[in-house]
Amino acid sequence: MKTIGLIGGMSWESSIHYYRIINELVREKRGGLHSAKSVMYSVDFAEIEAMQREGRWEQAAELMVDAARRVERGGADFILICTNTMHRMADEVSRGIGIPLLHIADATAERIKPLGLNRIGLLGTRFTMEEDFYKGRLIERHGLDVRVPSTAGREIIHRVIFEELVVGAINPASRARFVEIMNELIEEGVQGVILGCTEIGLLVNQSDIRAPVFDTTEIHARAAVEYALGEIPAIETE
Repeated sequence: MKTIGLIGGMSWESSIHYYRIINELVREKRGGLHSAKSVMYSVDFAEIEAMQREGRWEQAAELMVDAARRVERGGADFILICTNTMHRMADEVSRGIGIPLLHIADATAERIKPLGLNRIGLLGTRFTMEEDFYKGRLIERHGLDVRVPSTAGREIIHRVIFEELVVGAINPASRARFVEIMNELIEEGVQGVILGCTEIGLLVNQSDIRAPVFDTTEIHARAAVEYALGEIPAIETE
């Protein structure tokens, strides 16, 4: 079993779910008292959020590379960045370490493509929905047709993530609004919806809409276990 490296704390609310899912899956696959070999370095999300809000991405990249190197020194065989938005500096992190990085967008696309789906809705932070580091990777590397909500919808999603979900607040009114936004995307022709923020799965899930829902926390954690146990032969980092 390979040792899974986790950069967490963005936010810790979703990092808990990574740890739980990973260990439950190892126990399910190996049985008995088995659990995952893992190393986590958890950052202070207040520092990260300020860098995001103020556009200090180079400083954020330096922090993420430092975190990844700490995880690598701790004995990890490969690394997960336990958040979608901070994959904005996935290339810098990958170049700064000597072990593979399992990209969350790649893991998600590999779950979608076997289902024969192409037009996919994407929810996430404003950065994830509007910039190309994530959406562009799904389009260019995996050939998906990615659609995002309207400007008003994007603002609602971003606000709820940062004002509610990252502090563990689950608001029924926000759930209802998210469901409306997802249904609007379905009416526009999307065949499934990516929950492209690791906290969104705390608010909505597959039972809320008729189209397939792709929870990136669950998908990323599952892919980590599959790689750690040798069920995925390699991680492509280019």
